Amino acid sequence: MDPVLTVMAVSILLGSLIAFAFFASYFGKRKSEVQSIAKSELQPEPKKQNKPSQPKKSHLKAHSHSHADKDQNKRHHPLDLNTLKGHGDAVTGLCFSSDARSLATACADGVVRIFKLEDASSKSFKFLRINLPAGGNPTAVVFSDDASSIVVASQTLNGSSLYMYGEEKPKASDETKQPKLPLPEIKWVHQKVHEKKAILTLVGTNASYGTADGSTIVVSCSEGTDIMLWHGRTGKILGNVDTNQLKNTMAAISPNGRFIAAAAFTADVKVWEVVYSKDGSVKEVSKAMQLKGHKSAVTWLCFTPNSEQIITASKDGSIRIWNINVRYHLDEDPKTLKVFSIPLHDSSGATLHYDRLSISPDGRILAATHGSTLQWLSVETEKVLDTADKAHDGDITWISWAPKAIPLGDGEALVLATASVDKKVKLWAAPSTH
Repeated sequence: MDPVLTVMAVSILLGSLIAFAFFASYFGKRKSEVQSIAKSELQPEPKKQNKPSQPKKSHLKAHSHSHADKDQNKRHHPLDLNTLKGHGDAVTGLCFSSDARSLATACADGVVRIFKLEDASSKSFKFLRINLPAGGNPTAVVFSDDASSIVVASQTLNGSSLYMYGEEKPKASDETKQPKLPLPEIKWVHQKVHEKKAILTLVGTNASYGTADGSTIVVSCSEGTDIMLWHGRTGKILGNVDTNQLKNTMAAISPNGRFIAAAAFTADVKVWEVVYSKDGSVKEVSKAMQLKGHKSAVTWLCFTPNSEQIITASKDGSIRIWNINVRYHLDEDPKTLKVFSIPLHDSSGATLHYDRLSISPDGRILAATHGSTLQWLSVETEKVLDTADKAHDGDITWISWAPKAIPLGDGEALVLATASVDKKVKLWAAPSTH
């Protein structure tokens, strides 16, 4: 045999033996690994029976710790009491009921929610859900008469609408069945109001001035120049005024229902008086006075609880407190009681303006916002009581104090509510004024 062929044959034989030994060892190891995996998959059940609580206990701890971290992150400010959850989009408006036990919110997801505030520190809140007609986007809400009825401003492609929802009386289909829970139903509706212009603000109060009969007067302010008054329970139009200032910013009504004031395009604030008849109904709305003094447009205003003063914030960087309890019929002008600079600045030191104002029911604390920043000021000393630089993860769209103290744990406290484009509504405690 050729020596070359002999060497090749021996080489092939040795290579085959080496390959066989290698693969035999490899598959032996794989068989061992498969057997060990199979055994481990069969063993967890006995282990769970021997120590069933251990993994659950560690899981619960981690879960609780995780929530604690989340709560701590959410409540980054000491005055941050709680967050009302469940909104699916930006919250554009909110309003407390007169007894402060209900809080209504308007959300861009097409739903109005009425939360029950049994305790401001509660971990969860029950709420009533009101779905607006298809295509309706609620922009503002205000309670009418009591917590069982509410007026909603809605925006559609066809313009603005006003709906009043009220609870129908419980009904029983037969004597054996329990009465059904009250459900909200539309009591009245006005469509295409304000000549199809958007409603910027919707506010209301129980009129108590003079001969007023205590009915809820609702004021809607459009993005145009018109402002309309409505009877909360019946939906009757009670009057309307025109600011004649290119475009409105907002309007407010005094707590006693006597005055209506509007901030618009110019630096002046116009004030009207609601005149009541002897039978308690609205007779007319007449021009009363103008607040002149700011050098630039007024961004927001609010009445003090006694209805005798107005607080204004302007783009000129100042806040003014006006006395409107004057004999304007005798041409007596409203008086400026205080003027002070807005104590909020940007990184370059320039004074910022306030977007919204709300005064506490005791008249001592002024809450103000700029973007996502929330500030509390002392009305008496003009000093900053506290600031939440990032109260929300987006711009604040509305703020309102509860009209009276709300239960909080074992006690009660004055509470401020803020709404935001970040889909959240937050409850805040009042800072100390000392």
